[in-house]
Amino acid sequence: MIGFIWQTVFAGASMQQNVQPPETTSQVADTPRIDTVEEDAVIEDIIQARKTPQKEKVQYISQLTRYGFKNLFSSFSYNPSLPYSTQVNPYAENYMQDYLRAHSASLVKMKSWGIPYFNLIDNIFAQYGLPRELKYLAVIESNLNTGATSWVGAGGPWQFMPYTARDYGLVVNGEYDERRDYIKSTHAAARYLLTLYKQMHDWLLVIAAYNGGPGRVYDAMKKSGSKDFWVLQYYLPMESRNHVKKFIATHYIMETNNGAYNLNSGGFFTVSGGGSPYGNKPSLSDSEMEQASTQTISGKFNSLVIAKNLGIDIEQFNRYNPGFDGQLSTNGQYDLRLPPDKMEVFLATKYQILNECVQLLLGDADLPNSKTVYPTPKPAKSGRKYR
Repeated sequence: MIGFIWQTVFAGASMQQNVQPPETTSQVADTPRIDTVEEDAVIEDIIQARKTPQKEKVQYISQLTRYGFKNLFSSFSYNPSLPYSTQVNPYAENYMQDYLRAHSASLVKMKSWGIPYFNLIDNIFAQYGLPRELKYLAVIESNLNTGATSWVGAGGPWQFMPYTARDYGLVVNGEYDERRDYIKSTHAAARYLLTLYKQMHDWLLVIAAYNGGPGRVYDAMKKSGSKDFWVLQYYLPMESRNHVKKFIATHYIMETNNGAYNLNSGGFFTVSGGGSPYGNKPSLSDSEMEQASTQTISGKFNSLVIAKNLGIDIEQFNRYNPGFDGQLSTNGQYDLRLPPDKMEVFLATKYQILNECVQLLLGDADLPNSKTVYPTPKPAKSGRKYR
């Protein structure tokens, strides 16, 4: 896992609160006035509904939120077929260099083991019209770890405080903690990010607000007279500025093709050339290979959902089934390999699992109330937390 993140990630947690923009007598000089009443109303409906929105609303929101990266990319969003340096704001390219030098090797490793997590987040965020780039916020918040917990109590991959988690529909009590359920917490994170976007209308400012709270971003706007992150950044706390820097650097490492992993036509991360980050063959011992059961499957299965329902962690699943999501999406079928007892469970619950996978993909039904099983959390160092 990535050790460096734990030394800084918990110092960069969000002050999760809804703070309204301050009343000012003058408009910031570098931001044209845009009527966002209709846009904000649609976003508010999605937030309050606590379920995935209708397709028409998703299409509407996705067309609007793509402009939220206007201060990062020249064409509003990243195009992997073009050189990175020709698309990114020159300020950003210089801004992230020191972070890249220190941490790029660790982030590159995440390109392989993080693939199932990125695919799951992409699927859910697409149901809310959110840009794919935002999945990397979970990297800098928690290292993608469901077991991540700060000393002030923020928990899960999206580092929700208990009261914010409850506000966004998650159960947090002595018996259940849905902040650690990847599927449910990611749905909540999507709604929370929309809440912040409704206030900021700029994703770099949303990322800063996710870390330090909307109030501090508004204060920086007022002091700088600008809504441009590159202008107001020095009026933000250093932790919030660094949060944005980490996000940009993480996006650069994950998306650029430097011996890297790319998105295939099905929207899944794969190794350049169509291979698997775990190799073409399962990394099993002779005994495990001999005892394993194999079943050819097809359909919209998802590795994380299968692993959850079988009670195994994703690392074990990937040892038996390297490149599962990408190859199933590309080829239409996959020779699923599992220990005999787990294969029995899979065959007995195959259609229930497939139904949950389809629900995750389409977002048109309530998610089942079941416990998620993920890799054992790695030890973490905790720093200050704002939320």
